[in-house]
Amino acid sequence: MGTGSIYNKLDWRLIIYYLILVVFGWLNIFSSVHAENSILFDFSQRYGMHFIWMCISIVLALSIIFIIPSRIYQAFSWGFYLMMILLLMSVLVLGVEIKGSRSWISLGGFNFQPAEFSKITTSLALAALMGKYGYVFKRTDCWMKAFATIGLPMMLILLEKETGSMLVYIGFLLVFYREGMSGWFLLAGLFAILLFILGLAVSPFVAMLVLTGSLMLVYFIKHQRALFGIIVTVLSITLLAFLPKILSIEAIAAKNPFPAEIWVALICCAAAVFLLVKNFVLRTKNKFLRNILLCYIMMTGFIFSVQFIFNNVLQDHQRARIEVLLGMKDDPKGVGYNVHQSLIAIGSGGLFGKGFMRGTQTRFDFVPEQTTDFIFCTIGEEWGFVGSLGVLVLYFLLLMRILNKAEQNSDNFTRIYGYCVASCLLMHILINICMTIGLMPVIGIPLPFLSYGGSSLIAFTILLFIFIRLDLDQWRYLKQ
Repeated sequence: MGTGSIYNKLDWRLIIYYLILVVFGWLNIFSSVHAENSILFDFSQRYGMHFIWMCISIVLALSIIFIIPSRIYQAFSWGFYLMMILLLMSVLVLGVEIKGSRSWISLGGFNFQPAEFSKITTSLALAALMGKYGYVFKRTDCWMKAFATIGLPMMLILLEKETGSMLVYIGFLLVFYREGMSGWFLLAGLFAILLFILGLAVSPFVAMLVLTGSLMLVYFIKHQRALFGIIVTVLSITLLAFLPKILSIEAIAAKNPFPAEIWVALICCAAAVFLLVKNFVLRTKNKFLRNILLCYIMMTGFIFSVQFIFNNVLQDHQRARIEVLLGMKDDPKGVGYNVHQSLIAIGSGGLFGKGFMRGTQTRFDFVPEQTTDFIFCTIGEEWGFVGSLGVLVLYFLLLMRILNKAEQNSDNFTRIYGYCVASCLLMHILINICMTIGLMPVIGIPLPFLSYGGSSLIAFTILLFIFIRLDLDQWRYLKQ
């Protein structure tokens, strides 16, 4: 089989989607910062520098496809992973701080972010771990290894105060789900977000009531006693809801050492521990009850750690942005300024937009970071709803193509790596766009292939084109 016929089997759809996004991003970066008589190839400006990053990325993409042997990705996956862990550790000591994040390494005037490239090495390590013969995710030792693989870089990135990049790692749970993780883990993650919001924006007491009622309902519905469960749950939560009133009675309040949420936690967790011990002693092997009780105890601990996480883990600007998002504070001229201006820009675009290089919010620099984190508002203003929808459709086609090709691949390593690629891209797209339209706090994360930045563009390019090459080799081996 000739070389030409082999490379006719390249996934040109993915390559075309990639090129459209990259070129469109470059044009929007130019539109965001251009002045009168500006030219696209002015290398003293951001759009000129981004063109250089585009050229470097395309050269790397060609090298990955035509020069670098694909077998090194599986053979040296753990070596790459270890090198990246060491690099992330070195950032904590040698890194420079930019915009509140100590996650950059500066070399001769060039800054790059190891956290962006850690997604590639983690994806390769997960593919090597989970793709090997005999790996079964439901085995305790197997899922613990998988969680440890993503947990270590997550911890280091969090220490660098790069919260956005750390959140991207949550997307790997979708890979775990594809490989056998119970869907209950995903639901538990979403439920934890709800409890975080309730514990922060309302009160820990309300969060405890929601937790108690929800898990009671889940248990009864699982055992096909829905009607009975609803009645018991409503009565139990109603009684607990009166606890603050009871504790406010003068005679009780004088001697009561705890608030209502502490009493709910003490009573319910004591009951949960009792049932766990009973289940263990009697050896009833009721795994579902055991898991529900353990989940209740852990979620209770999480509720009471929300304030600590909010006050001691998050940075000042992150706390302020969350308070604005949850309606705890209104600050359109302060921390809410970026999102406020972004919404104005997107809304002013209307159906078809104001036209290329005609965005007033863009031209007069009302939205900070408009070439990086807020590039989507440039698209919304100048290309309108139709243009924004077109970008989303293009992303959808890109992700579905990756997932379809991964699912069709008979090689476990390539399949799992493909799911990792799709998960990383999905998390970036979801977080960035939700942040831009005010559905998430501003945490600073690039939009794949569109945002300005050498580190992000090169990292996304390598991430995608390794998969394209692995998929190409799978076809070639089948034809031999």
